[in-house]
Amino acid sequence: MPPDNLILAFDTSVAHCAAALLSNARIIASQSEDMKKGQAERLLPLMQEMLATHGLVWADIALLAPGTGPGNFTGIRISVSAARGLALSLGIPAIGISMFEVAYLPFAVAANDPAIVCLPGPAESAYVQRFSQGAPTGCPLQIAGTLPETLTHDDPIVIGYRADDMAGDAGLRFEPAKSGDIAASIAACAEARFFGNHEIPDRPVPIYVRAPDAAPPRDIAPVFLT
Repeated sequence: MPPDNLILAFDTSVAHCAAALLSNARIIASQSEDMKKGQAERLLPLMQEMLATHGLVWADIALLAPGTGPGNFTGIRISVSAARGLALSLGIPAIGISMFEVAYLPFAVAANDPAIVCLPGPAESAYVQRFSQGAPTGCPLQIAGTLPETLTHDDPIVIGYRADDMAGDAGLRFEPAKSGDIAASIAACAEARFFGNHEIPDRPVPIYVRAPDAAPPRDIAPVFLT
């Protein structure tokens, strides 16, 4: 018999290709391969191998859980696109899990406290998002300096990347980032939201926090004569 409520979680938002299987709070399998490119070609075979190793098939999966970023632009799209395609073909739901949720997971014991989760951004900046009642609130932001007062008005705890620096400027409590299995953490977040809170998920969407940095061409566009 296949395990109940089987979740297949996966992530390519950073330089890896990672996947995990979870059922009823138990990790059945987890695997991560470091790679800077090639995730699009490796992701589905990796998941197929993981299922086959444990005598499972795609039809045994009850829920898909892709990592939605923030992270590498192309990598995020790989996971989200795979989740959407698999959900459609298998006729099962998919729920997107952000890296903010993954970073917050080890501290969810204090879920009633307001929190600010910080992730590393480019050029020593940080991506930040507020949490309230254990769930993210508002849109994530990219900041280059201190936390804005709009996020710190009720003395939240600061969690994650550069938490001590961020909290020190505002005199807040802080907890440094905890490393862990990203794919397994994505699966745990998905289980809590879907099977625990009975959330009805929308289609997974990428989380892009960084503003577009592509510049328009300086040359005047050619005129086409008709």
